[in-house]
Amino acid sequence: MILDTAQPVSFAPQVKEFFLARQPILDRNQNLVAYELLFRRADAGPAITVDDSRAATAIIAHTSELGLENVIGGALGFFNVSSAMLMDDLVDFLPCKKVVFELHQTDKISPELVQRVSGMVHEGYRFALDDVITLSEYIKPLLPLIEIVKIDISVMTRADLAILAAQFKQAHKLLLAEKVETIEQFQNCLDLGFDYYQGYYFAKPAILSGKKLTASQLGIMQLMTLVARDADNAEIEHSIKKEVSLCLSLLRLVNTTGMGVTKSIDSLSEALVVLGRNQLQRWLQIQLYIAPHVNTHCASPLLLLATTRGKLLELIARKLKPANKSIADTAFTVGILSLLDTLFGQTMEKILGQIVLGKDVSEALLYRRGFYGDLLKLSEYVEKSGEASRALAPLLLKLELPVEDLYPLQLEAFEWSNSLLPFVHEG
Repeated sequence: MILDTAQPVSFAPQVKEFFLARQPILDRNQNLVAYELLFRRADAGPAITVDDSRAATAIIAHTSELGLENVIGGALGFFNVSSAMLMDDLVDFLPCKKVVFELHQTDKISPELVQRVSGMVHEGYRFALDDVITLSEYIKPLLPLIEIVKIDISVMTRADLAILAAQFKQAHKLLLAEKVETIEQFQNCLDLGFDYYQGYYFAKPAILSGKKLTASQLGIMQLMTLVARDADNAEIEHSIKKEVSLCLSLLRLVNTTGMGVTKSIDSLSEALVVLGRNQLQRWLQIQLYIAPHVNTHCASPLLLLATTRGKLLELIARKLKPANKSIADTAFTVGILSLLDTLFGQTMEKILGQIVLGKDVSEALLYRRGFYGDLLKLSEYVEKSGEASRALAPLLLKLELPVEDLYPLQLEAFEWSNSLLPFVHEG
């Protein structure tokens, strides 16, 4: 259910100083299944605490009004709630099939809370227990109603983690490892039988000596180089024809209703004219992330992160420097190419030696320098929790971007990135 947007929005002043951290939750096969939505103060960094129920309740209402699917697409949304918030009917505005409510293990577990959770479970809502580090007697009255247990692996030894995981598995709970920041931590939790994983380990580059790009990725890189040096359409068409999947994908793209064509486009030469060089370059950049996932029908978290970064950087650049469209186009390129080292398992230096990019773009990707480097840092601060998000306020000040302008740009970037998935999955 969506709130009636014709009514006055009394909570708007409470949310304008917040930005949204959308943290991916992946399954054992590294597919995106959910996001935890954390609304943070730009001047303080930490997420809203469970005690700050008035602000958090306003944010849930705000998210409901905007449309939850604009924020999370087809994934689930995890929301932190306190017992006081849960007693408020406002949480009922969030659709039960789209959300998981997280209760903190230290929150007061009263008979009234157990009764409320029981009633909501009966209605179809799902619950997780957050920041768990032990199976205590305290949480046992609520445990039968809990589907997912989130374990903070950053504060536990491997031995203690193994014991705790076994205990909750015996209680038939799904396990979610949070604060997973390295591939080694992910592998350890995988071995222990965890079902879900939250953290940015999937976006950390694992440099693999000797790893080679796939034939498809090499073909896309060559095409990007042709476009960058302004080769003629005939040469680009000849190169695209070598990759059958690219041909089909490009023709599907130009024949979508959003392209505004009045007749069916059946030839690559016509498609290239309709698309134009800027859109062709963007399409190729996105294809780099799609290529390794052609056979999957699930969302690639790296694709979603890269496209969200690209769009957010473009929107911010357009707002800050509206007179120069090329700056926004370049910002998009910086954002979407910023995860190539993770995608390819190679150093960024090596990758940039294979494609033609301007100095400003290379400086941003390698060293986070210059205007584009600042935009890239901003997107990284927004994504991450803890100390990284504390650096956001001074960077917003440097860029002269008010935080109340950041939130709607984030929502637009999320919606645009989510909208790519139906097209991607057709591949």
